[in-house]
Amino acid sequence: MLDLNDASDNMEPLFETILKYIPAPTGDPDAPTQALISTIDYNEYVGRIGVGKVENGTLSVNQDVVLVNHHDASKMKRVKISKLYEFDGLNKIEVKEAGIGSIVAIAGITDIHIGDTLCSPEKPEAIPFQKISEPTISMNFMVNDSPFAGQEGKYVTSRHLRERLMRELNTDVSLRVEDTDSTDCFKVSGRGELHLSVLIENMRREGYEFAVSKAEVIYKEDERGHKLEPMEIAYIDVPEEFSGTIIQRLSERKGELQGMSPASDGSTRLEFSIPSRGLIGFRGEFMTSTKGTGILNTAFDSYSPYKGDLQYRKQGSLIAFEAGESVTYGLFSAQDRGTLFIGPGEKVYSGMVIGQSGKPEDIELNVCKTKHLTNTRSSSSDEALKLTPPRILSLEQALDFIDVDELLEITPKSLRIRKKILDSRMRKRQSFKK
Repeated sequence: MLDLNDASDNMEPLFETILKYIPAPTGDPDAPTQALISTIDYNEYVGRIGVGKVENGTLSVNQDVVLVNHHDASKMKRVKISKLYEFDGLNKIEVKEAGIGSIVAIAGITDIHIGDTLCSPEKPEAIPFQKISEPTISMNFMVNDSPFAGQEGKYVTSRHLRERLMRELNTDVSLRVEDTDSTDCFKVSGRGELHLSVLIENMRREGYEFAVSKAEVIYKEDERGHKLEPMEIAYIDVPEEFSGTIIQRLSERKGELQGMSPASDGSTRLEFSIPSRGLIGFRGEFMTSTKGTGILNTAFDSYSPYKGDLQYRKQGSLIAFEAGESVTYGLFSAQDRGTLFIGPGEKVYSGMVIGQSGKPEDIELNVCKTKHLTNTRSSSSDEALKLTPPRILSLEQALDFIDVDELLEITPKSLRIRKKILDSRMRKRQSFKK
């Protein structure tokens, strides 16, 4: 038994522990070849690369193998391995052959996916694996057409946007990208809001500028035509003093408590069945409600009958009335109407959302309004105007906040919420039609 108090000047204790507790590969080097693909990489020179572990037999360059899938018996095709790599740290090293237990990267197979098994042609038997869940959430990615379009991003056109989304499909097997009626808009579906927000954040860091709509759940219908929605199981660990708050928050989002038990560390374990749409924007609220001490994990459960309408937002938006630069005087008058998202000295445009209204309806405000100067002198000096610090939204909070008639403008430098219809008169005309 190793003792942490025993000093050592090398890594030998760690290596001895690895040899003792981590079992060696159990495959048969003389058996027919079997290698399960567990992830996908992409290289612009060799194309798709399947990464997996050799379970039985050996793999070698120019070897003829059969590609089979445990969940799709019809997928069986003969392919050839053009390049074979093993890993040395983060680097790939090209090799001629790999044996059992080796983690390898395989190039030369264009139609390779996670869950595929490379088998010997003499015995094409797939290795069982967990089927990848279908997308449950979708949102529209579109070219940014706001008055500030093209000012902060490096990649701004529909061609740039489409190429980036299609490139993501090479490595993200849970993602779906579809063309729409507009050449400037693409429907992107994923395994939840967190899945899509990671993609959005990666794209903005790479210099992309675009806009996204509010996330929508992907519904289905049963054989009788009844509406079905995706349900998820939420596993939550929170300190006991926050459990009541979390139960209330999830119940408001159509969640049903399935279990509640004390954990060994003094926290409470909650298990909820909740619609996927009920989890949209909840992670940020969860971290705030638990002061960063809670743990939330979710897993797709099944499609179940529709649970009824869910009100995402009870307050309207504060909307900029005209383009310009926000000033303290205009913001001071506006802050009594709700919570502001901007401070003084920020550029705004007509139709841009600058805050959250304290009332259910939207309110238009002129935050660029300056105080008119007169020749009349006041007997006392004007008091300095004090502004409440603005609420700065993170990406997840902004995705949660936007309503169905709003978009989130995303650039490498900024996140701006705006109305889909920027013109005030056209928005009112549209609301009358509804």
